[in-house]
Amino acid sequence: MGQWRNGTGVLTAPDHGVPIPVEIAASYRTRRRGLLGRDGIDGALLLSPCNSVHTFRMRFAIDVAYLDRRLRVVDVVTMEPGRLGLPRPRARHVLEAEAGAMARWGIRPGTRLAITADPAPAA
Repeated sequence: MGQWRNGTGVLTAPDHGVPIPVEIAASYRTRRRGLLGRDGIDGALLLSPCNSVHTFRMRFAIDVAYLDRRLRVVDVVTMEPGRLGLPRPRARHVLEAEAGAMARWGIRPGTRLAITADPAPAA
């Protein structure tokens, strides 16, 4: 998918049979806010475009999957609150979830993900 829009969707990981709800943060404002101020997340948050994140002022540890333009996982790391992640030059998107989620979902380097955005609401 070329251009993402803010909204919701479904994440499909090949080793996980259950669809995973995903929030999509595509505007500067929603990417900047990310998971700040939350106590957790059901599912995952996709930041696009993005190739690095931080966990300053976060309330919980997160798993971070760096994705290339084809949604193939470049790297997966767990970050405690108060950390600055290193940029991944090949990454074009970042997927965030609560710590431990990526392992449960079978998401690791080399995994190809599919994300289907929900249709935009009619105006």
